[in-house]
Amino acid sequence: MADEDLHGTFDDILALCPMELRGIATSLRALIVSLDKTFVEVVWSRQKIASYGVGQKKMTQHYAYIAIHASHINLGFYQGVSLPDTDALLQGSGKNLRHIQIRDEQVVRSEGIKKLLNAAIAERRPYQNKSVDENTK
Repeated sequence: MADEDLHGTFDDILALCPMELRGIATSLRALIVSLDKTFVEVVWSRQKIASYGVGQKKMTQHYAYIAIHASHINLGFYQGVSLPDTDALLQGSGKNLRHIQIRDEQVVRSEGIKKLLNAAIAERRPYQNKSVDENTK
């Protein structure tokens, strides 16, 4: 379910994406949609980010994001540090966030990315119907 009224649409950030990277961004979104039938999508057009979760709250209910860059697409994970990364795909050194830089659409079809997304979705699922107050405890 997209939150187009408050933010933007995936097509808005796709229009800002370099032509050679649009297939990657579209394939990543399709993969997320196929793995999470009840996803919530929030798009921040100015930041060139589409974020996915089990509710509207970015840091407590979202599990992943697609970020458009000039030479690659980032698939980011809000709680990436806690994900089982058996294929050593995740990059970053922040407290929680991790990402994968993707320059080739073939990478999107890897089992490693699918495993990370499934783990991220499962990790956020308990927060699906919690109120804002409950999520901040």
